[in-house]
Amino acid sequence: MSETRDEPAGTGHIAYVALGSNLGVRADYLRRALDALGERAGPVTAVSSAYETDPVGITDQPVFLNAVCSLETGLGPGRLLETLLEIESDQGRVRTVKDAPRTLDLDLLLYEDRVIDEPGLQVPHPRMGERAFVLVPLAEIAPGLVHPVSRLTVREMLARLSGPLGVGAKINLRD
Repeated sequence: MSETRDEPAGTGHIAYVALGSNLGVRADYLRRALDALGERAGPVTAVSSAYETDPVGITDQPVFLNAVCSLETGLGPGRLLETLLEIESDQGRVRTVKDAPRTLDLDLLLYEDRVIDEPGLQVPHPRMGERAFVLVPLAEIAPGLVHPVSRLTVREMLARLSGPLGVGAKINLRD
């Protein structure tokens, strides 16, 4: 049995989760996801603003609303990922093709300073350093957080992105 997937890791582990939606009332999907994370995974300790962002991959689709949160969890990283997928499904996420429009997308970005490379579970998220829609909100709540592989801070990773960021207006998810 793999600890990362099957067994609780104790309490007090800090994880960072990216949230996105580009269908329906996007902010409502993100707010419901934050509530579900708090109920199922552990207390949400910080929430960024939500930013309107251009789609990546399939670009002929509605713009996204993206945010990042941190949470304190007693779930191991594998069980946390399973919980994220369950929350997506509960919010109407239907997986069709990669990068398709979606009601809700939840990505496990970081789990403490752990580096995990297992089938179906990669931490840190392998593309987080390439994505302004992840780094801009993450920099809002944790600019000095150090990526466990690159050893760069989130602020440094964001500064290294080139070209247009595709990140626009922001809204507050916590009223």
